[in-house]
Amino acid sequence: MRPAKLLELEAILAISRRGSFRAAARDLGISPTAIGNAVAGLEDELGVRLFERTTRRVGLTAAGHDLVRAIAPALSDIHAATEAARSHRGSPKGTLRINCSIAGGHQILVPFIVEFIRRYPDVKVDIVTEGRLVDIVQAGFDAGVRIASAVPPNMTIVPLGQRLRYRVVGSPNYFKTRPRPVHPNELGEHDCIRIRWPSGAPYEWEFEKDGEAMQVNAPWSLSLDNHGLIARAALAGVGLAYVAEAEIADYVASGRLVPVLSDWMPPSPGFCLYFPERRPTVGFASVLAQVIAELGG
Repeated sequence: MRPAKLLELEAILAISRRGSFRAAARDLGISPTAIGNAVAGLEDELGVRLFERTTRRVGLTAAGHDLVRAIAPALSDIHAATEAARSHRGSPKGTLRINCSIAGGHQILVPFIVEFIRRYPDVKVDIVTEGRLVDIVQAGFDAGVRIASAVPPNMTIVPLGQRLRYRVVGSPNYFKTRPRPVHPNELGEHDCIRIRWPSGAPYEWEFEKDGEAMQVNAPWSLSLDNHGLIARAALAGVGLAYVAEAEIADYVASGRLVPVLSDWMPPSPGFCLYFPERRPTVGFASVLAQVIAELGG
């Protein structure tokens, strides 16, 4: 049996990532016919179907899932190795793909990505923001940006800056009819805006004071998964919100939101850049890590 060609394996990953032959062909810079022929040739050679095709969607078969899991790390290493080789040229060229949460995108864009692009103008940076945590290797990303506690094992971690701090806040109008809580146990008497993880699981509000730590499953009237929307709901007087300080600093400074339980709010792990430990020491993700270190991330 002949070994699979690199283009065929690239095609399999691209189609699994995009869910479309046409979109995958655009990503690879080839025609839909060429990518279809590549997949058909590999399926004929292997003797199994890798995709289930309908008029509306393309999905991996069980054999396709197994193949993608097996080849994704190897192809990722090949890409990193070629990036490492390119970096020895006077002006590196290529694309750095980063997957991150929306808040993580805010953390890395300025000043780190801005400075990276200034130094390496021939390197394109493709940032994809989404709530769910993805396998960056299998999804074809070079690096990710997430809260440190959410980073998978076996990853190189580069902190992006200060630890995060959260606030519990409510609008002045809300507090016209409700007392301001002085202990987390008093949250049961309030309407709260629940934070929801991308998985759908609720986030328990975390508190700590004088060595006493506690988590509160706050009673809720509204459930959201975006800190910006949570802040807007709090501004509208829907209830109390547990939200990142950076999201509501201006509102607190202007008096549009009032913080409570401030002495119970511990710092949380900050955001970090992460990428596979097995990657070559020189690659676009590693070069970005050097920029972050130089800027004091």
